[in-house]
Amino acid sequence: MGTRNKSKRQHPAKPIFILLLLIFTPIVDSSWWYIGALGARVICNNIPGLVNKQRQLCQRHPDLMQSISEGAKEWIKECQHQFRYHRWNCSTLDRDHTVFGRVMLRSSREAAFVYAISSAGVVYAITRACSQGELKICNCDGHKRGQAKDDKGYFDWGGCSDNINYGIKFAKAFVDARENMVKDARALMNLHNNRCGRMAVKRFMKLECKCHGVSGSCSLRTCWLAMSDFRRTGDYLRRKYNTAIEVTMNQDKTGFMVADKDFQGTTKNELVYVENSPDYCVRDRVAGSLGTAGRVCSKSSRGTDGCEVMCCGRGYDTMRIKRVTKCECKFKWCCTVECKDCENVVDVHTCKPHKRPDWLDIT
Repeated sequence: MGTRNKSKRQHPAKPIFILLLLIFTPIVDSSWWYIGALGARVICNNIPGLVNKQRQLCQRHPDLMQSISEGAKEWIKECQHQFRYHRWNCSTLDRDHTVFGRVMLRSSREAAFVYAISSAGVVYAITRACSQGELKICNCDGHKRGQAKDDKGYFDWGGCSDNINYGIKFAKAFVDARENMVKDARALMNLHNNRCGRMAVKRFMKLECKCHGVSGSCSLRTCWLAMSDFRRTGDYLRRKYNTAIEVTMNQDKTGFMVADKDFQGTTKNELVYVENSPDYCVRDRVAGSLGTAGRVCSKSSRGTDGCEVMCCGRGYDTMRIKRVTKCECKFKWCCTVECKDCENVVDVHTCKPHKRPDWLDIT
C-alpha cells in the first residue's frame, strides 16, 4: 500500500498540466457552418455563431439561408472527399456548433482549406438557387445579352446564364462579416482564403451552347455561362492546399508577408496559413486531433492512404470480413435486371491505436 501511494506522488505534474491546458485553452466559437446541420429548421435567432450582420442578412433573406444550409452539406461532403485518404479527413462532430471542433483554432493549412471551400460553397449554392428561380432577390444574369464571339465563331447570348456575380457579392457580405469585425493575423488569413474560395468557383465558369440550323448544322448558336461541377472547385482548392504559403502579419497590421524571404511571386490566388498543422497521428483533445486509430488503410499503397503513412508507423490490424455484392446480372424482358447475391471474403486493415504513455497506467 505504501509503495502504491509513493508512485502516485511521483507523477502529479503531467495530469495537472493537461487539466490546466483544457481549462485555459480558449473555447472554439460557434460558426455559421452549423447552418448545414439545421436543414429546414433554419431560424435566424436560433443559429449559433452568427454575428449581428449575418443575423440581419438571415432575417432579410430567409430563403437564401435555406440555400446556404443545403450548400453547407455539399461543401462539407466535398471536403471529406478531398481528404478521405489524409490523416486529417475533415471530420465533423455531431451536434457541435463549431462543426469541426478545436482543430479550427489553429491557423493551419487545414483551416485555410475549410474557409476557402466553405466560402466557395456559399457562392455555388446561392448562384445555383438564383438560376433555378428559387430566390426572390435574384435570377439569371441579365447582363449577358446580344452577340459575342468565341473560338468557334459568333453566338447569341440566351438561355439562363448563372448569376455568379450575385453569388460572390452575397457570399462576401455574409461569410466575411465575422472577420471584418477584428484586425488580427487570423482574420486577415480567413478573409484572404474566403476570397480564394469565391474566385475558385468563378474560375471554372463554362460556356454551354445549343445549336440551331438545318439538320443541327450549328450555323446558329445560343449560349449561356454555367458553373462547372463543384468537384472541379474542390480539386482546385485541394491542389492549392498542397502548395499553401506560410505568412506572418506585417508591422502595421494591415496585411501579411510571406514567411519565406526567398519566395518570389504573389499570394493573390494561393491559400495562406500562419501556423503549422498539429500532429494528426494521435488523439489530442487540446489540438482537436482525432488521431488515426481505427482508420481503414491500404496495405499495398505507398500514398497517404497506405497503412505505413496513415498509421504513422504504429502498425495495423487485419480483419477478414464477408461482403455481399450483386453479380451475374441479367436483363429480363421486359424490363427488369435480375442479379444474384455473391459473397466475397476480403481483408480490411485498420490502424492500431497509439500506445498510452506508461505514466497514465500508474495507479
